[in-house]
Amino acid sequence: MNARTEPRLLGRISNKHLDALEEEAIFILREVAGAFERPTLLFSGGKDSLVLLKCAEKAFGTGRIPYPLLMIDTGHNFEEVTDFRDHRAKELGAELIVRSVEDSMKRGTVRLARPDESRNAHQSVTLLEAIEEFRFDALIGGARRDEEKARAKERIFSHRDSFGQWQPKAQRPELWTLFNTRLQPGEHFRVFPISNWTELDVWQYIEREDIALPSIYYAHQREVVERRGLLVPVTPLTQPKAGEEVVTRTVRFRTVGDITCTCPVESPASNASEVVAETLLAEVSERGATRMDDKTSDASMEKRKKDGYF
Repeated sequence: MNARTEPRLLGRISNKHLDALEEEAIFILREVAGAFERPTLLFSGGKDSLVLLKCAEKAFGTGRIPYPLLMIDTGHNFEEVTDFRDHRAKELGAELIVRSVEDSMKRGTVRLARPDESRNAHQSVTLLEAIEEFRFDALIGGARRDEEKARAKERIFSHRDSFGQWQPKAQRPELWTLFNTRLQPGEHFRVFPISNWTELDVWQYIEREDIALPSIYYAHQREVVERRGLLVPVTPLTQPKAGEEVVTRTVRFRTVGDITCTCPVESPASNASEVVAETLLAEVSERGATRMDDKTSDASMEKRKKDGYF
């Protein structure tokens, strides 16, 4: 990452386009409320879901979001993020539903190949169990098309079959903001209101709306090791391997997920304005720069999505 902060760039960049992006997101959030019986908003406490929550507040009014928040917890999330998630939900007076991969493991529906295996991909099982439990027919998420190649194939209203699977070639056309929301029994939609946003748009919006974020999104000191071109945080779950040197760096997280597959980037950015300046100069997508689970193969995300992943 190591992008230099260029404050003078900020004077030349406009954020007027954010009004159109916000208007589109609000329209989609209201469309979901009107078209589905049991929608939910996926809320992890990460930056994209916090932006989505801000749009939902504007769509319906503070304390009046008409669907519950849903979090699929791997049990390996950063404490700063889960604490912020709980705080924000309580602040809004929103219903927060948390379902855990560990509970799926106890039921025997999730089985790890080894104790230290990442639980990230196994969230799909727990998510599908939550959909069946609450009979959700639409799940609103903060995924964006610029994040990864498979996500670039998504429609805004992404149809899932009765097995929760995504079929890229079977997605429905979306013309003139007209969405086909018809479902057969057992099917559901994943809905992505900020599909057309970029990482830069998200950070400009965070800056403009003064959206509070978990502290790990900004510069802080952390012990890391270098591994496969990434800075892996040293935690009880991610220990150094033989021959790896532990160093302390000033880092921040561009995206936040399971501890076992999410890495920070070196950065001095301590506020949203400085992150905007860094993002202007970034040459690698946030997932490409920080997610170990996307580096297993070029099609790793697409395979997980076909199995029911977010």
